[in-house]
Amino acid sequence: MKNLDIQVTYDFICPWCWIGEEKLERALEASGFSEKSRLTFVPYLLNPDMPVDGMDRKEYRSSKFGSWARSQAMDAQVTQAGKSSGLIFNYDIVEKTPNTMAAHRLVWRQQLNGGDATELVHAIYKAYFGDGLDIGDLEVLANLASNYGHDRDATLAFLQSDEGANDIVQQVAGRYRAGVHTVPSVSINGRIVSGAQPVEIFAEVLKLSEPAKHVELSATA
Repeated sequence: MKNLDIQVTYDFICPWCWIGEEKLERALEASGFSEKSRLTFVPYLLNPDMPVDGMDRKEYRSSKFGSWARSQAMDAQVTQAGKSSGLIFNYDIVEKTPNTMAAHRLVWRQQLNGGDATELVHAIYKAYFGDGLDIGDLEVLANLASNYGHDRDATLAFLQSDEGANDIVQQVAGRYRAGVHTVPSVSINGRIVSGAQPVEIFAEVLKLSEPAKHVELSATA
């Protein structure tokens, strides 16, 4: 039985979410909790007003952070942090800041009937940050899903519909109401870990969150 319920609130546009997810996975493995945990991904939209087709990344980031130079400095910091966790960020080939709704819907579909979306989530992060792909492009997402046993044409038809969109909006609104203002935000049996914390921090919270084992003591004559 899974005795650790872990909810990861995330957005694919957030590099710290990828780094935090990697650190969480390492903590689960090192602490022996991988087989004891049920991992669920809860969507968040850092750019809720992003056009469906996304925006030119240089233009968007320059506007958001005041200059392209500042954006590049932030990218360098993220790249170094990612490298220490074994993740490769190739910002020089990322041309677009995407709308992440479709990617969230794909994960929603994977989890709809209790499916594990961990590998799919990792693949989408890598596609964007590592391979420079536009993860707002439905064809790109359908191709990624096909690598994990999903029928490509059926996946594309799903993505071209609006199925799951309302659920995503409701889940995001629920995160706002719960006071989640930054991601990643990880809930481990109700204990909240905010940000891409070190592996040791995640491991400690995992241990603190494990339910106490109930031991039956039998009376002896």
